Amino acid sequence: MEETAHKTKIRWGILGCGNVTEVKSGPAYQKTEGFEVTAVMRRDEAKAADYAKRHGVAKYYSDAEALINDPEVDAVYIATPPDSHKYYALKVAEAGKPCCIEKPMAPSYEESLEIENAFEDKSLPLFVAYYRRSLPRFLKVKEWLDADKIGEVRHIRWFLSKPANAVDLSGEYNWRTDAKVAPAGYFDDLASHGLDLFAFLLGDFESASGTAVNQQGLYTAKDAITGHWFHENGITGSGTWNFGTQQREDSVEIYGSEGKISFSVFEDADVVLENEMGEKRLFIEHPEHVQQFHVENLKADLLKGQRHPSTGKTALHTSWVMDSILDNL
Repeated sequence: MEETAHKTKIRWGILGCGNVTEVKSGPAYQKTEGFEVTAVMRRDEAKAADYAKRHGVAKYYSDAEALINDPEVDAVYIATPPDSHKYYALKVAEAGKPCCIEKPMAPSYEESLEIENAFEDKSLPLFVAYYRRSLPRFLKVKEWLDADKIGEVRHIRWFLSKPANAVDLSGEYNWRTDAKVAPAGYFDDLASHGLDLFAFLLGDFESASGTAVNQQGLYTAKDAITGHWFHENGITGSGTWNFGTQQREDSVEIYGSEGKISFSVFEDADVVLENEMGEKRLFIEHPEHVQQFHVENLKADLLKGQRHPSTGKTALHTSWVMDSILDNL
């Protein structure tokens, strides 16, 4: 394939056109100038055909390798459950094409490392859909931190909880709580977003550890996790994630020597700055397609040579942090 930096348009194929691609990501690839979704794949051919028809995509497949090796597909977006990420990503690397993988990169650090090495060995672009690194709401938090609005950062704390949902209580299959796919359940799916964001905001982690248990016995994966960590610059951090509480709560607090910043990773909430100047609250709306800025940054990287904030290398670090917190599994 010709170097992507010399292209004026990149034709994408999507593996796994499920819920995440309906609004969050798929339309962003279609609406970004210079990108085109050429083909989609789902194992259920009827569902793949339905998606292609509804989204105006020319081709659909029920076989992943057929899409990956389609000469009219320049790059591949993998939007399947995490346990299949490595298998498909290695196929994409073998085909010599750039790739973006849904988060988490893979269920373990070891699998993530295999993926990263495969693309690194071929000097192929690899990205992971940690799109919060590209969202204006969290870029405002980074702006405040970089401007020393709360002085020297001392500690970050995240508390995330939610009640068991109807699927959890019914025993219906859910890959997000299947220990074979996601050993720590919703932690794997949700905590990865926040921990990756914290590395972006505060710098890489130096060490991390934690404890994971199953309190409810509703499914095979863990449902209650605590963790603590140190960033390379000496900032300390702690997190609690519990998926069997009475109510949903999602709060992050960054404490500094001269103030505090508060925000939510998932909720539509204000970002709040408190310091000697008083309190400042801002509500910064997400785009309709929440991955829009992430995808536009893919274009800037692939077509203009501007480095994307979420690469295989940064996502590999997040995988290491996740595994370190879950070391007792």
